[in-house]
Amino acid sequence: MNNKYSKFLVHGLLITALTFGSFVTVAGADDGLMVQQAGGLPYVSGGVGEESLQQLKDHVGEFNLKLVFAMTSGSYLSDVRVAIADAKGKTLLEATSDGPWFLAKLPRGKYRVVASYAGTAIERSIAVDETALKTVDFRWDHE
Repeated sequence: MNNKYSKFLVHGLLITALTFGSFVTVAGADDGLMVQQAGGLPYVSGGVGEESLQQLKDHVGEFNLKLVFAMTSGSYLSDVRVAIADAKGKTLLEATSDGPWFLAKLPRGKYRVVASYAGTAIERSIAVDETALKTVDFRWDHE
C-alpha cells in the first residue's frame, strides 16, 4: 500500500474515532439514548421534555449517580456545568448538562461534585456505591 495513502487513511480513522468515540449506545437500548464518556466514565444528561425524561428513567438503573438541577421554585435547569473530582482532588469528569438530569457511572468511592449555573457554584461531597443509585439535588435561589 502507498505510504502516503496509508498515513492519510490512519489520520482519517483517528479523526473519526476521536469525533465519534465519545458516544456509545446504552447496551440493549433501541431508543437512541446516547451515552457520552469523559475520562473513561460514562454519563448522559437530558430530561427536557417527556420523551427525553422517559428515556433517562428507562436507563437510570445502568448508572449509580443521578444529579438533579432546579431552582428553589421548582423550575428545572439545563446548561449546568458539572465537574466531578475524586477524593484526592483530581478532576475525573467535566461536562455541561443538557437538562435537569445528569446520570453517571462511577467506581465506588468518595467524590466532590461541583455544579455551576449562572455564575453560582454549588459543591457537594458524596460517596458512591458500585450498584446503589445515589441521587443528589442541586437547587439555586436566583431565577
